[in-house]
Amino acid sequence: MQQTIARYRDLTELQDGGEIPALHGARALMVFFVAAFHVWQQSWLAPSFNLLGLHINLDSLLRTGYMWVDGMLLLSGFLCYLPHAHARAAGRPSPAAGHFYRRRFFRIVPTYVINLVVVLLMVALPQGRYTDPWAGTRDMLAHLTFTHNLFDFSYLLTPLNGVLWTLAVEVQFYLLFPLLARAFRRMPLMTYAGMTAVAFGFRAYASSLQDSSMWLNQLPAFLDVYANGFVAASVFASLRRRMKEDSWTRILMSVCAFAAVVVLALLVRDQAAEYEVHNVRLGQMARRYTQSVMTALCLLGVSLGLGGIRLLLGNPVTRFLSQISFQFYMWHMVVALQMRHWGIPASSHAYPNQMGDIVWQRSYVLLWFVVTLAISTAITYFIEQPIARRFSGKPRPARRIKEASK
Repeated sequence: MQQTIARYRDLTELQDGGEIPALHGARALMVFFVAAFHVWQQSWLAPSFNLLGLHINLDSLLRTGYMWVDGMLLLSGFLCYLPHAHARAAGRPSPAAGHFYRRRFFRIVPTYVINLVVVLLMVALPQGRYTDPWAGTRDMLAHLTFTHNLFDFSYLLTPLNGVLWTLAVEVQFYLLFPLLARAFRRMPLMTYAGMTAVAFGFRAYASSLQDSSMWLNQLPAFLDVYANGFVAASVFASLRRRMKEDSWTRILMSVCAFAAVVVLALLVRDQAAEYEVHNVRLGQMARRYTQSVMTALCLLGVSLGLGGIRLLLGNPVTRFLSQISFQFYMWHMVVALQMRHWGIPASSHAYPNQMGDIVWQRSYVLLWFVVTLAISTAITYFIEQPIARRFSGKPRPARRIKEASK
């Protein structure tokens, strides 16, 4: 019994400067929702069932899975700024930019390049998806420089991996992050206002265009999402230093998380009602700020909430899923599309998803998940993590940054 209690405490209690267990589950869920949206596009499988007398239909959740890319970017902003927030709360120097860049490079670039090369050699070239050598060369160059979201041929029309545009946004954000973090530490209100104003202005311009496809997912359109991640990290660091982890506080934070989930569910419902492509994009841009605020509140609530919630989201299973989530995200669309292209699993219908072939739909989704999980696990534990451990190095403190109030 004592061992069980000790294990429960290890899984649910927060350590200063350590991992936040509940965020493992949050990351895994958001990646899964995005992946589920893409496989739903191929399978058209939208499960529904009865639970405690209520009819639950997952169609709206699957149809709007793309919204959780915003959640992934917000979580990135939160985790990137959290060491700076802890340092500011404790009056310590901010972490050095060099260590940040080194860790990001070796976590992302090696397996990202592997993904590109594999898709190029096993999919794009054998299937003749490029009209000429220059088309393939410029597509690869754009991806290797993380500028592929800036060109229609490498963003909207790429034969490589369409989901990798998020990596372009992330890397572009990483390049600016040390400057943004320094500015936010010194002038939080002004920096937050500036990032938010740029995002609102950029999205307003994009919304005025007849075709916003190239503008919807550019870095400026997400700056308020990242800014809300900074705020959430600052609030978390402040609460950790000032808040007592008693039962009443945990209940309060859990209530905040529940309220945020309710609002997020309403946003998902309303977004699912948008059907024309142009209106879908407009709805997504209009709801982006509110969604990011509610997601930030939810992350804070589950991180500091009741132990049961922390255990549900932060346990060995969710930790494993979180660790492989980066590879799962990069490979899920490749696997889904190639299974359709190769006719795996087989069906008597040319378009089994449109014919409602339920046996094929369930087999396809299950096999897709197993294959993607296996690929993601192998690459994470045999390539990504060994490289990260070998080359990431140890952080060094940066020169002390004077507080704006001093």
